[in-house]
This record gives sequence, C-alpha cells and structure tokens, in this order.
Amino acid sequence: MAANDTNNAAGGTPAPKKPAVKVSVAAKGSGRGAKNAAPAPEGVEDDSKRMGSARRGILFILVVCVIYALYLVFSGQLGTFLNAMRGVDYLWVIAACFVYVIYYFLGVFAYVLAVAKDPKTPLGLRDLMSVEASGIFFSNLTPNGAGGAPAQIYRLARAGLSVGGAGAVQYTRFLIYEFAEALFAAIMLIFRLHYFVDLYGNLMFIGVVLFGYKVVELTAILLVCLAPGIVTRLGEWVINLFVRHGWLREERRGRWDELAINQVQQFSIGFKGAAKNVRGMVETLGVTMVQLACLYSLSWFVLNAFHIESDIVTCLAAGSMLELLTSAIPLPGGTGGAEGGFAFLYRPLFGDAVAAGYVVWRAVEYFIPVAAAAPLTTLQSRDGRDNVHKLYLGVHNWVEGGSKRKRRHKSHGAKINPRKFR
Repeated sequence: MAANDTNNAAGGTPAPKKPAVKVSVAAKGSGRGAKNAAPAPEGVEDDSKRMGSARRGILFILVVCVIYALYLVFSGQLGTFLNAMRGVDYLWVIAACFVYVIYYFLGVFAYVLAVAKDPKTPLGLRDLMSVEASGIFFSNLTPNGAGGAPAQIYRLARAGLSVGGAGAVQYTRFLIYEFAEALFAAIMLIFRLHYFVDLYGNLMFIGVVLFGYKVVELTAILLVCLAPGIVTRLGEWVINLFVRHGWLREERRGRWDELAINQVQQFSIGFKGAAKNVRGMVETLGVTMVQLACLYSLSWFVLNAFHIESDIVTCLAAGSMLELLTSAIPLPGGTGGAEGGFAFLYRPLFGDAVAAGYVVWRAVEYFIPVAAAAPLTTLQSRDGRDNVHKLYLGVHNWVEGGSKRKRRHKSHGAKINPRKFR
C-alpha cells in the first residue's frame, strides 16, 4: 500500500495519487522503542502540538471537576451524592468497562477491514491498536475532537503508509463513523420518538434539531467528497472575504489555504478510492454500528449498577441523542453538553441519584478510556509477525481448509451394492 501511495478504508482498493501536502515537519520519536522507529514521511506533522492541546484539555477537565465538586457542596446535594455512591454495584461498572473494551477492539477491527486485503500493507495489529487509541485519546481532549483524525493519520504514516494512503484510510473511516452516528440516531428516533415526546414534551425538538445538525454535517462532508472543486472555490472566496475585511491576517491565511485546497482534495480522493469497494464499506459500516451500540449501552449498565431497571433500547436511544449533543459542543469531551444532556435525558430514570449516575457513567465513558488509551498510543509493530495481511491470509486459509475438510467428510447416506446380495 505504501508503494501504491494509498489504500481505502473499506477493503484495500487503491485510489489515485494525492496532491502533496505543503507542510513538512519531522516526526519525533515517542514512547517505548522510539529511537528505533522510522521518521514519519514528508508531509506529516508530528503530534507535539496535539500533545500540548491534550495537556490543556486535561487541565480544563480538572478545573471542571473541581467546579462540579464545589457545586455539589454548595447546592446541598453532596449527601445525596455520597449515599447514592455507597449503593453502587461495582460488578456492573466492571461489565460496562468490559463493553468499552469491546468498543475499542471493534474500532481496531474496522481498520483491519480497511487494509487487511492489501498484500503491500506495512501495518501490523499493534499499529492499528495505536491508531484507534490515538483517536480516543486526542478526540476526547481537544475541542470538537479536532485532534483525533490528525493524530491517527500521523500514527498510520509512522507505521509505514504514505501520506496519501494514511489520509485515504482515515478520511473514509471518519466518514463511515459519521454516517453510522446519523443512521443509528435515525433508527432510535423511529423506535423511541413517541416515548421521548411523551416524557419530555416539546423539549424533545432539541433532539430533532441535533439530528438535523448531524444530517447537515454529513451532507457537507459528502459535498467535500463528491464535489471538491466547488468546496475549494467556496473556501477560497470565504478566505479572501475575511482577509479583505481584516477578520483574518494575511500572514495567517496559509494554513487556511492549505485546508481549503490540499485537505479537501485528499479527503475527496480518499473517499472516491474507497467507494470502489462497496462491500468493504458496508462491512465497515456494520462493525461501526455495533461499536456505537456498545458505546450507547453504557448508561444501561450504570443504571443497573444503581439497581434501577431500564429498557436497553431506551438507553441506546438516549445515548445516541447525548452523543449528538456532546459532539456539537466545542469543548474537550463535550463538557457542558455532557452534563446538561445527561441530567435532562436520564433524570426520569435516575431520580435524585442522577449526579452520582453521571459521575460513574462519565468515568466509564470518558476518564478511564482516556487514561487507558494514553500508553496504547505508543504501540508499534516492528517484526512483521502481526502484519494484518498475513493474519488475514492465515485466517482465510484456515476457514477455507475447514470448509474443504467438512465437504470431504460430509456423509451422503448409505450406499448399497446390489451385487453383494447375490
């Protein structure tokens, strides 16, 4: 794949060459064994800036936690909070953590589907584990998750992909994930819209607005993929307008020009290359839907931890709406939207224990994954033993061999030779 300059995110079909990225920054070694790691290819930024943004995100989250604790004290809810926490069944919390682990490995498997069939792929299983962990870590600690995709492209390139190949894999993975979020929300609205309307009344229009926002966002992404020329011209017009009115300094327009031209073109070419393999994209979409179901079901486990019976479909629907809300908040981890959305959607279920429920849910869905993902971002495949194409061939040959043995030993009924009875 590195030799072909690209690979798609849904099945290994090569795409056309991509325009070169103008920015070239040497990659820094990171983590265990970094001194033996190859430098990132030209055109890939190192993640030092993203690490700085992540550190600011951690500091911001810590400040929010302090404010939240002070709110519990001064609002008089601390006693209720502590009483609710004493009754938590932590076996359900452990089960929720295990479900998040499944969510993580499903994300890794989605990347495996993207590259496993390409015989030239340099990627190993540990590389892809690092890519998925980087997405979890940087997306949760940067505003609007903006640091996730660049960090994942960086890891893919450090593992041996070209800049174009890494961009093609990541851009298409991002698009399928966004589409899966919208599709999941649509299905949940079909099954639970009447429930939410009866429970929350006219306030449920917020959920419909959030779903509409996701549809508009997805439409814009598809426009970038299918009509990059229009998007580029529109972007250049907006940049010129901002510069002309003094809203954007001339010396700062360089990175915006690069975004409007190079990044848009790379996104489009990567998607068009992946779209040739419809089956691969459908398989990746299916894996992503199951992955989202794991994420949205965490509230059901938390409710059971507080000995509250609930409907799993209702929890999936509420989790989907909450994800749409947090993704629309331009703060690390959707801070503000996560608290308000959880209190609004789950107070009828948790009652007075909603604050404690939020703390446990947020720990399982956010704090623990961020802490666990940090060391996984440095994983690297060096010896080639876990190369995903080799693993794919091994599994494929084993399945084929098993099916042949089954056919060979399959019974076709008793055979009688009439001559033996003469």
